[in-house]
Amino acid sequence: MKTEETTLDRIRTRPRFKMFTHLSKEEYAENLSKYLKEHKDEFSGNVNKEVATIWVATEYDNYWKPRLALRTEAEDDEIVIRGVFGPSSAVWTFFMFLYFTFAILWMTFFTMYYVEEQIKSFEFPWALNASFLMLFCIAGTYAAARFGQSKAKDEMQKLRRFAEESTLQFEKKS
Repeated sequence: MKTEETTLDRIRTRPRFKMFTHLSKEEYAENLSKYLKEHKDEFSGNVNKEVATIWVATEYDNYWKPRLALRTEAEDDEIVIRGVFGPSSAVWTFFMFLYFTFAILWMTFFTMYYVEEQIKSFEFPWALNASFLMLFCIAGTYAAARFGQSKAKDEMQKLRRFAEESTLQFEKKS
């Protein structure tokens, strides 16, 4: 696995990596648990042979607290480790729900305004204003997500270091 600092400097919403290992699922989970116990003052998490979720141990818990999800899978008679950095799945789902809801409402209100203009009706004079409000809500959701990402940048760097130190040593050399 090549690690390039520029990938995480930009902190994409959910950076990912994939690597092959010579360990079995059980061996990898055992090594990951051991590494987690050695660094229990800095990291917390849940580890089993299929999935591990790791986060930085802090006294506060904000909405965009990043997590490292590691999944071990069998692929073509080899074990592959897939890692995803990002917020908890509940937060991720909530933000996607907000984007979807506001986008559908924007389309609905704008369509109401457009049809009203075409048929020269004045039943929904508020439709254009409501469509602009939905665009403002989409922008607000985006701003909240970017703010959360910027607050979590240091924790993302720590999780990256965790991934490199705990996982990179087990990469299968081609």
